[in-house]
Amino acid sequence: MAKSIAFQGELGAYSHQACAEARPDHTPFPCDSFQDAVDSVRNGICDLGMIAVENSTYGRVADVHSLLPDSQLHIVDEHFIRVHINLLGLPGAQLDQITDAHGHVVILPQCGRFLRAHDIAPRVSPDNARAARDVADGGDPTQGALASALAAEIYGLSIIAPRIEDNDTNTTRFLIMARDEDLTRRGDGKMITSFVFRVRNLPAALYKAMGGFATNSINMIKLESYMVGDAFTATQFYAEVEGHPDDENMIRAFEELDHFTDMITMLGTYPADPRRT
Repeated sequence: MAKSIAFQGELGAYSHQACAEARPDHTPFPCDSFQDAVDSVRNGICDLGMIAVENSTYGRVADVHSLLPDSQLHIVDEHFIRVHINLLGLPGAQLDQITDAHGHVVILPQCGRFLRAHDIAPRVSPDNARAARDVADGGDPTQGALASALAAEIYGLSIIAPRIEDNDTNTTRFLIMARDEDLTRRGDGKMITSFVFRVRNLPAALYKAMGGFATNSINMIKLESYMVGDAFTATQFYAEVEGHPDDENMIRAFEELDHFTDMITMLGTYPADPRRT
């Protein structure tokens, strides 16, 4: 039976591209939302989930970090894709004909210089692949979509202007989620461990909690806070460190972390993507 991988968006989305690159042996399964993608894995509809977490230009993807702790899933891999934004249009349409470009609210500012230079009005669409489909269905040569080359192929559009992103290093990071965790797996290079925690109500608790990673020479590559529930106090933290939980220095660091926290949830340990710098 063929395996499947869930992603947020429509066929042709950048998340679909990530699925095709990272798990070409899995059938892509489009979902309306990140929650739907997570649920499809948790409920056994799909084997894996491809979840976008951050973009080098836009920053972190809203709500995803708060979604992960309650997902009941485990991070088993990360995948980086170079996001090339293409202006797509109907076959035969020319650049000087395009008056409007449709794309997700996140992608529009990532190619703002190009749009302004060509006097093209940005138009918000719920999804980049959806924008491509709508342009294809609409039949109007003045309308363009900002999407992947994969979307152009799927919806029969032409790439009128390739790679128009303002930042030529524009990259999105994805996490691959699964129902089962495999802590025995080790990559040839660095391992990344992701977890969330809440500090106790003690003076300098966060500072003390982080001290164990410093004294044990563990590189913390991410630490982000976010609100929990309806409180206006950032008491929960998402963190990523280099190392495996079975490493001696990691064991000591987490023992110290446990002393200053009232909750630690391990989200996964996985090999660092080779494109991580």
